[in-house]
Amino acid sequence: MKTKDTLRKQARALRRKNRVGAKLVGTAARPRLVVTRSLQHVSCQLVDDVAGRTLASASDLSVKATGTKTEQAQQVGTVMAKAAQAKKITSVVFDRSGHLYHGRIKALADAARAAGLQF
Repeated sequence: MKTKDTLRKQARALRRKNRVGAKLVGTAARPRLVVTRSLQHVSCQLVDDVAGRTLASASDLSVKATGTKTEQAQQVGTVMAKAAQAKKITSVVFDRSGHLYHGRIKALADAARAAGLQF
């Protein structure tokens, strides 16, 4: 059973995610790069919101990333940028899903930028 504090914390996180996500829309030309973070893993996907399709995805499990969690996030960002470039996508809208732009989220974003994505 979850305590009231846990439920409040989850409700606040959901409100943050919805508030950030409501302002972002991805298209086929400039899809949304959605980052999902859990305690152990990080994943991301390119989403075309107009067509409702996922164009590409990557996670630390699919990449077989090694090292610290931050290093794994960097590897995922690099792989995602290469997958986007293979589909002729150079510019994306970054959706951090309500998480702070810090730590693994920032590492993934910086690695994707270094590999050639623009946002």
